[in-house]
Amino acid sequence: MDSNRTAEAARIGKSLVIKGELSGNEDLYIDGQIEGSIELQQNSLIVGPNGKVQAGVTAGKIVVHGTLDGNLQAADRVELKKTGMVTGDIVAQRIAIEDGAYFKGKVDIQRDASKPEVAKSAAQAAPAPVGDPALTKA
Repeated sequence: MDSNRTAEAARIGKSLVIKGELSGNEDLYIDGQIEGSIELQQNSLIVGPNGKVQAGVTAGKIVVHGTLDGNLQAADRVELKKTGMVTGDIVAQRIAIEDGAYFKGKVDIQRDASKPEVAKSAAQAAPAPVGDPALTKA
């Protein structure tokens, strides 16, 4: 099924220039120029080797072979390939940067949504800390 989704991905060719907001519920391959914002829910975005994107991106998986200037937020994974150039902050559960890729920005690795709940449960089960008497003096 995953290979079918890749074969059926929407494609923006290298001669196309788009300015504005892109959103949808399918995979997208960009080899042209995009300026604005891209929102793909849980789907994949692939920026091809000729792709030039100036946009904030939210997607399930993001793979960059070309140039991307903007903040990236992926529900799962961000991959910077050896020809990829990214300027902007990345928020994802996993990140892969190939040797030769260019990246300038910050990375924030998000834990799986179920893991913070486990940490909260453990913190709630722990006894409440007793205040330091030196701090409670009037």
